[in-house]
Amino acid sequence: MGEKDSETAPIWGKTRQRESNNTQQQYPMDVESASLSGQQHRSLNRSRSSYEERGRGVKEFRSWLAWLIPCFVVANVVVFVITMYVNNCPKKSGDCFADFLGRFSFQNTRENPLLGPSSLTLQTMGGLDVKKVVKQDEGWRLLSCNWLHGGVVHLLVNMLTLLFIGIRMEREFGFIRIGLLYLISGFGGSILSALFLRSNISVGASGAVFGLLGGMLSEIFINWTIYSNKVVTIITLVLIVAVNLGLGVLPGVDNFAHIGGFATGFLLGFVLLIRPHYGWINQRNAPGAKPHRYKMYQGIFWTISLLLLVAGFIAGLIFLFNNVDGNEHCSWCHYLSCVPTSKWSCNREPASCTTTQLGNQFSMTCLRNGKSASYILANPPDSRINSLCVQLCR
Repeated sequence: MGEKDSETAPIWGKTRQRESNNTQQQYPMDVESASLSGQQHRSLNRSRSSYEERGRGVKEFRSWLAWLIPCFVVANVVVFVITMYVNNCPKKSGDCFADFLGRFSFQNTRENPLLGPSSLTLQTMGGLDVKKVVKQDEGWRLLSCNWLHGGVVHLLVNMLTLLFIGIRMEREFGFIRIGLLYLISGFGGSILSALFLRSNISVGASGAVFGLLGGMLSEIFINWTIYSNKVVTIITLVLIVAVNLGLGVLPGVDNFAHIGGFATGFLLGFVLLIRPHYGWINQRNAPGAKPHRYKMYQGIFWTISLLLLVAGFIAGLIFLFNNVDGNEHCSWCHYLSCVPTSKWSCNREPASCTTTQLGNQFSMTCLRNGKSASYILANPPDSRINSLCVQLCR
């Protein structure tokens, strides 16, 4: 299913360069992660095209029709539309942005600058809430959170990056391997996020997208013989990933999901994206003794990565469901997700307020910063109270 007869286009081919030029200007934060210089592209393309020409007829070199990644994108968009429908800002909050959208209008930008729903809605729809995962046995949130997004901006950046990277990888490696790489990476990102971000609602496909980046990097190592300019390519990819992870130290970004997704994808790349080495491709139809399909170093990478993956997932899930707080065992790890400065705070505690109702006057005080405010409201619903509290505590 999804197989085509045409020759496989290499991941680092010229087509990727053209896509990078068209897209990179709008979303440099994530989309730039797939760009290389024209000279690197041409060199890699020559190396890979010769290799793939000899590899015709080998199952690892089929060319695939990319349909799964577009389906993932459509699914994420549909889930976001459903989330906004459930959010129903005009009825539940009243203070909305883009009122002309009616039921689909966004929360006030002071509450959610990403143009999206309230945190209460994201929690209801399946956002990663550690307390619910551990104390109410809602482990499914480790998966569902990867299909939710905090707003239009969040959704656009993730989906454009997913299309840019994922389609090229699916064409070369097929929907099964890339689908598994995407889904398992997202799950790995959720586990690490849950171990360190204990009080916030976490959502987004970023962990899964970073997993694809990790797979791209490890694929170079495991298929070392088919690349030229390997060192330059690796340095370029590492720098791009480092810059993107560096941006994750800004407040409001779940960088633990990024790190966990990347690490999972990096290890999975060794397991899922392995290909026969150059010597076997050249000699597979020659008479006499033939070399092994895979080199010894490939088998070593494959085995070690699989063991690390299994051990990491088992340990992570045991720690999580035993309510272990990773910050208690790593005093500096919180800096990986947010570095406090004079411009912003890294306080991730959820907004909490005390309220009093006297007739039509509703008063509220934020326990985090001590700010108080009064409103003319008669018995507002919980969703409205939560929205006002979030705005007051910012």
